[in-house]
Amino acid sequence: MPLRSRLDVRRSWRPGHAPALVAIPVVLIVMVCVVDVLSPPHIHLGPLLVAAPAITVAFAGARVTALMGALAVAAQVLIGAIRGVLLTANIQAQIAALIIVSIVCVTICVVRDRSEQQLHQVRSVAEAAQRVLLQPLPAHAGPLRIAGLYIPADEEADLGGDLYAAARTAHHSTRLLIGDVRGNGLAAINNAALLLGAFRAAAHRQATLPRLAVHLDAAFRWDTGQWRSPTEQDTDEEFATVTLLDIPDHEPVVHLITCGHPPPLLLRGNDLTALTAEASHLPIGFGGAFGVAEYNVQTFPFEVGDLLLLYTDGVIEARDRDGHFYPFTKRAPQWTKDDPDELLRRLREDLLAHVHGRLGDDAAVVAIRRLAL
Repeated sequence: MPLRSRLDVRRSWRPGHAPALVAIPVVLIVMVCVVDVLSPPHIHLGPLLVAAPAITVAFAGARVTALMGALAVAAQVLIGAIRGVLLTANIQAQIAALIIVSIVCVTICVVRDRSEQQLHQVRSVAEAAQRVLLQPLPAHAGPLRIAGLYIPADEEADLGGDLYAAARTAHHSTRLLIGDVRGNGLAAINNAALLLGAFRAAAHRQATLPRLAVHLDAAFRWDTGQWRSPTEQDTDEEFATVTLLDIPDHEPVVHLITCGHPPPLLLRGNDLTALTAEASHLPIGFGGAFGVAEYNVQTFPFEVGDLLLLYTDGVIEARDRDGHFYPFTKRAPQWTKDDPDELLRRLREDLLAHVHGRLGDDAAVVAIRRLAL
């Protein structure tokens, strides 16, 4: 279960939300008292009172846990007084043990709650960074209906190396980018931010899609290599697989350039076609380094009612517990008639069910449907 879900569940179990759970240790204390008092002298159930604060730790905070510990100690004193053994070494040892266990339980609650608060603050910062970096795609762009989905692999993170973005041009077309930056962690996030920034700055200015690809490759290589000395060997190449698309408003086609990225899927009715380019270019970050001077554009039909799916390898390489890949090309045609937002909702549920809630890599998907003007 993701961290946020665990925190929400635990908060929902706090006394104000579920009094029945608080009743469990209270009932336990009452039952132990009654049974112990009514039992023969040689039977002592008082040690079971230690379970009350121990159980409370699972669903309550420090105050409620301390209250349950105090009630358990009071119950132990009451049992000793009723049975006339309060001043014996055995009862005093049990009372001391209850006090120690209760203090330990309260300490655990305090430490846990502080850790949860810190994680919540970190997640709040990560969510704010995600909203700034991976901005929501426009719901409508010309005749296009667009929706985006991002699922992080790390339970405690909201952003990794997968990315997507869209931009409108002055030539009445929509340009889209989907990519996957090599690696993970802060380095991948930094490179993803670099690529997204370069795309947003140039996508509406560059006259052609090949010039935009050249710009992205040059910007990526310059930024990742600007602090490297001329004699320093590059032993840790940084690159990104990318697909660039240009979809004109008044032509039923899609122009694309693929740079080492999985091909988009075109769904027309129940038919699915992978828009595989004749030759995939090198990933962004490698192009100029190997002397690539230009990028070839592939053009495919994209008619009214058609649906395009852009995705990263985190989707098609997601495995279940038996090592089977997610059958993306088999599942996608089932949702062809759905609205892009609904399609991605179904896809998310199905994908997470396939991997039992744990992705091995970040996953991003963009759904684009062409509507009539």
